[in-house]
Amino acid sequence: MAKGYGKVGGHAAGGVRNQIMSLQKQMQEQQEKIAATEVTASVGGGALKIVMSGDQVCKSVTIDPDFLKETDAEMLQDMLLTGINSALEQSKALSENEMSALTGGLSSSLSGLGINLGF
Repeated sequence: MAKGYGKVGGHAAGGVRNQIMSLQKQMQEQQEKIAATEVTASVGGGALKIVMSGDQVCKSVTIDPDFLKETDAEMLQDMLLTGINSALEQSKALSENEMSALTGGLSSSLSGLGINLGF
């Protein structure tokens, strides 16, 4: 058997493995932080508020009682759709921004190790 057969860079392979495990831990921590963060979408001049977590879970819907006196079902439905979609967009943007801060240098770091992720 050839000397070194079956080995991948000796100590370098262990270092890469440790870096990957560290990155996985950081990503998990970041995802937990994102899930604990909330965004609020407000429509109708504050008559309707939607609170959503960073992991796209709707936490609450608040409707001003005075608004209900002045509106019909169709208007309320339209405002709910608008508010929910706005909260979803904010939540997705939050998640993307927070994760990109962690993965921003990932592509260049891995390319230095001879790994290309294609992004």
